[in-house]
This record gives sequence, structure tokens and C-alpha cells, in this order.
Amino acid sequence: MDRTVIAYVIYLLVSIGLTVWVARTLSRNGRVFLSDVLHGDEKLADAVNHLLVVGFYLINLGFVALYLTGDDTVANTRQVFEALSTKLGVVLLVLGVMHLGNVYVLNRIRRRGVMERETQPPVPPQGWVAPTVGA
Repeated sequence: MDRTVIAYVIYLLVSIGLTVWVARTLSRNGRVFLSDVLHGDEKLADAVNHLLVVGFYLINLGFVALYLTGDDTVANTRQVFEALSTKLGVVLLVLGVMHLGNVYVLNRIRRRGVMERETQPPVPPQGWVAPTVGA
């Protein structure tokens, strides 16, 4: 079998495995964060979490597929490792950027919700009292 094909197979297996692992980890651990962002609405948090995971898969697996092609042929074992390290390094950077982008946006939403909660009084007004004379 051609070394280039071997490098492609290893790249696909590792990239897809990493994408699935990162998506599951983010989904499992991000659920609590989403619940806080969405003010404790568990059903909505689960739905948003699922949509984020699907989008994460689509973007990252699409990138992995598009980045599969290479200009150089792999002639020896050293070039297999060089090609794999370059491709996997870029995939890992894209996964990290996607993760940081999600966390940034969700944190901005959460921060806005916290600011809104702080501007509201803890107890709603009970009524109005007229000012007294001489006060």
C-alpha cells in the first residue's frame, strides 16, 4: 500500500477520533454551563447543547475532509510523520479555536444575564408610601 494512503488513513482515524472525543467532552461538561447561561432551563440547555454538538461535528469534520488532500506525495516513513504532525496540528488548532469561540460567546451571554439579574431588585416593590411632612 502507498505510504500516502497510509498517512491519509491514519490522519482520518485520529482526526475523527479527536473530533468525537472533544465534542463529547464539551457536551458533557458544557451542559452545566449552558444551564446557567439559560437561567436553569434544563430542556432548553439540552436542546442548545445538542445543536452546538451537531454544528461542531459539521464544521470540524468538514474541515478534516477538506484538509485531507496534500500536494506532496509521501515517499518514506519520515515524511509520513511530518505530514501527519502538520495535518493533526492544524486540526487540533481548529478544534481549540472552535472551543474558545463557543466559550467566549456563551460567556458573553451569561455575563449579560448576570448583569440583568443584578439590576433587578431582589424583592418586587410591595406598594407606594407617601412621604411624610417634615422628613
